[in-house]
Amino acid sequence: MRVALDAQLTVGTATGIGEYVRGLARALQERGADVVELREPGLDPWRFDRRVWWDQVLLPQRARSSGADVLHCAAGTVPLASRIPTVVTVHDVAWHQAQAHAPAYARYYFGRFSLGRYRRAAHIVADSEFSRQELLRLIDHFDPERVSVVYPGVAADFAAIERSRGDGQTVLAVGTVERRKNLEVLVRALALLEGARVIAIGPLTPYADECAQLARRLNVANRFEIRGYVPREQLLALYASSAVAAVPSRYEGFGYAAAQALCAGLPCIVSDRSSLPEVVGGDAPTVAVEDVPAWATAIEGALRGDGDARAARVRGAAIARFSWDESARRMEAVYQASVDR
Repeated sequence: MRVALDAQLTVGTATGIGEYVRGLARALQERGADVVELREPGLDPWRFDRRVWWDQVLLPQRARSSGADVLHCAAGTVPLASRIPTVVTVHDVAWHQAQAHAPAYARYYFGRFSLGRYRRAAHIVADSEFSRQELLRLIDHFDPERVSVVYPGVAADFAAIERSRGDGQTVLAVGTVERRKNLEVLVRALALLEGARVIAIGPLTPYADECAQLARRLNVANRFEIRGYVPREQLLALYASSAVAAVPSRYEGFGYAAAQALCAGLPCIVSDRSSLPEVVGGDAPTVAVEDVPAWATAIEGALRGDGDARAARVRGAAIARFSWDESARRMEAVYQASVDR
């Protein structure tokens, strides 16, 4: 069986979906699967018109000419027409729940339009049980047996990080700096903490300016740093040296930053919303998403090293739970079922 894998979001600045596609492709190939990665290096996937051109024109053409038996749309968008069975990974349904600030055309395309295409998919994969249930609520009368949960894997370089005790001051926040990530709660918590600093890593949106302005108003700008996208080695170094990772998101379909922290042995704190309690599975504290004093208290404990022993203890189990080999094995079963359907 040959699998055509939509790898366009690995072009340029790769976010969580790019990480997902790279990891899955590598794991499938290591298991001996025949995988054809489809991408157009000269096409910017972050320009809306280019993304639609890829999804609706180039992707189905490339999939057809590849001789694949199944097309895996790994970025959550699906061609209007495809001549081969299609599997789609739905990482979240944020376009229906948490992206009201986005342009109307983007909300339509990534929201209602994509939802209509999911109905025609041979199989749907969700990153978490939370996302699966959210999706099934949106797609009426859809066979739940055609929606499976397959946790994404975490890259081996996170599992290989060598950690000693953290630096006692750095709160690491990883992910696209957008409103649903709720970075402002960490800025407000900084005003209640002495000696702490927040470093935010990830692609920027206008929301980053709002957080920077808030930091200036609260007189914590000297302890709040937005670095944007950084090279891989810098990211890994921050996971190795920071005191704690904080994931205060209002909405996450999976929560890569939390899974990566668990696999790196870095203590983490997550919000009590969406998939995050499921992903950490009791291996990290959860805090009410808007409770600034509670975030400050949890961070203060982490800076003292209160979570170090637990992070080290649960690390091995996390690495096994978020194994790319296991993820690829489950995905192979989905592909086969889609071809046999």
